Amino acid sequence: MIRVTLPTHLRTLAQVTGVVELQVEAPVTQRRIIDAIEATYPMLRGTIRDVATHERRAFVRFFAMDEDLSHESPDAEVPPEVANGSQIFRIIGAMAGG
Repeated sequence: MIRVTLPTHLRTLAQVTGVVELQVEAPVTQRRIIDAIEATYPMLRGTIRDVATHERRAFVRFFAMDEDLSHESPDAEVPPEVANGSQIFRIIGAMAGG
């Protein structure tokens, strides 16, 4: 079971609180995690990644174990601790500006 945190505005849209738990088949990748999120919470489709290209939105970041995974391939496996659910995969809304 994968554990994921969503930014507040996406939790509100998905009508969830706290950590979201998802079943994701191995190998666990960012793409499969987002696929599972969109399948479970279709109202989030297009908010985390572009619907047509499936590329991560510019102001959305992925973190796990204090590391920014945002620029890794969406098909790269996430750390084993995330895949086994002992660590959380965090989706964070980035901020811009000065």
